Amino acid sequence: MFWTILEKSTQHLFISFSSLLIAICIALPLGFTLSRKKNQKMTLLIIRAISLIQTMPGLAMIAVIVVTLASVRNFISIPTTGFLPGVLALSLYGISPILTNTYTGITQVSPTMIDVATGLGMTKRQILFQVQAPHAIPMIIAGIRIAGAWTIGMCTLASLVGSGGLGDLILQGLRSMNATLVLAGTIPAACLAALFELGMSLLEKWLTVRK
Repeated sequence: MFWTILEKSTQHLFISFSSLLIAICIALPLGFTLSRKKNQKMTLLIIRAISLIQTMPGLAMIAVIVVTLASVRNFISIPTTGFLPGVLALSLYGISPILTNTYTGITQVSPTMIDVATGLGMTKRQILFQVQAPHAIPMIIAGIRIAGAWTIGMCTLASLVGSGGLGDLILQGLRSMNATLVLAGTIPAACLAALFELGMSLLEKWLTVRK
């Protein structure tokens, strides 16, 4: 049982971190881009629209992803079960907190600092990456912490489409009414989420002190 839990935990982390990485690669550039837009109403509309994704139940999101992949499969040969649909669903859930915190962290930098940087002859791009982004890092890390903990917890649902992970043990336990299997999947998943939350919280505090 120990080696099974270890194997499923490794799968769980791989799926979760793959999803989180995709979410970061989408949310950070988008957050930087939106922070430079002058039309704040449109920017906030985009952020709120993306945040609506998190209001969708996890099972419904996975179902939508599978149906969408099945439709695309008529034109491109892609899998509708396994790793891909699980990662896509989890990635969509992870975008909102990272995007919101990135945008908020950058736009809340003191206008005085921006004026000083402008007076020194820095371009808008230099101000963004050398002044605003460094001060927004603790806020961005907080967004990644929230997204990561959420992703690790939601990853158990990815087993419904054959993605693997600790959700496999939970499903097997539910089907056979075996409480041991259910706990073998639930407890490690909760521990992984708690450890990630703790690690990112410590990193966030350290970066805040350094800032």
